[in-house]
Amino acid sequence: MKAFACGDVVPGCEARWVCSSEDEILARVGEHAAAVHGLTDLAPELVGAVRTRIVAA
Repeated sequence: MKAFACGDVVPGCEARWVCSSEDEILARVGEHAAAVHGLTDLAPELVGAVRTRIVAA
């Protein structure tokens, strides 16, 4: 299992996920980024920041 907290990248955001894979986390984060933060095109730097903060759950 993998876990990610959006607040680790976007201060103040309390969204968190626990998923079976990094790919699943990235898919959910992408949906969240568009719906909540208005980010429809994620820059490679942002994806990299998310990847480095995904931890074992």
